[in-house]
Amino acid sequence: MPYLPAAVALNLSLQGCTLRGAPSYEIFGAYFPLWLLSAVVGLMGALIAHRIFVSTGWAQIVPFQLSVCLAIGLAVGVLFWLSGTGQLL
Repeated sequence: MPYLPAAVALNLSLQGCTLRGAPSYEIFGAYFPLWLLSAVVGLMGALIAHRIFVSTGWAQIVPFQLSVCLAIGLAVGVLFWLSGTGQLL
């Protein structure tokens, strides 16, 4: 019985693990986790936002441009994650 608290703690820490696994997609024959695709899509969103700011001249107007582009990339990545898991709508 001295191992009961440790066993309970281990069981409680594994409550988030499910049998079906993380959402993943097959791309070119390999399975990629959705979180990795969301990170790449978010990074692309931030880069596209930066290019738009530079090409339109907003780069001189918008303060804290790194933070703004980071926030745009984060929003794009989270929206992609939510749409990929089916929790967006």
